Amino acid sequence: MGYISELRKFIGSRPIISIGATILVINDDKKILFQHRSDTLDWGLPGGSMELNETLEEVAYRELHEETGLVANEFDLIGVFSGPDYYFQYPNGDEVYTVIHLYSAKNVSGVLEIKDGESLKLTYFSKNELPDNMEKRTKTLLETLEDELWDLGSSFANE
Repeated sequence: MGYISELRKFIGSRPIISIGATILVINDDKKILFQHRSDTLDWGLPGGSMELNETLEEVAYRELHEETGLVANEFDLIGVFSGPDYYFQYPNGDEVYTVIHLYSAKNVSGVLEIKDGESLKLTYFSKNELPDNMEKRTKTLLETLEDELWDLGSSFANE
């Protein structure tokens, strides 16, 4: 998070607009990959903020690999989400209004592995067994898209 960290030196914790990518990885059992976040101790989807000189697809690729160890050869844009429902305050007080570009990962390969300090656990959840303590923006995304997400099909290359 180099760009945002540098920006925070000048503006402190005040609200900013953060543009980023969130990634859906769906396994062969139609379960979605969630990460148990180390900062807020709730469950969310892999993703993060754009750095300078990156495309959104590069953000999706980088964040997916950094947070899960997985690699995707393709990303399909599902939609762009913004507004008050996507406001977030980090435990350290930093405030963001996120502009989320939600992607479905395609042709995924690799082995699940926590590669950074942002996750405590990586787990696939089905529609009927979602975690209770879901991060607010993730919950809003899932509620907004309802059944569409569960019909996307497997992300993995063997399909």
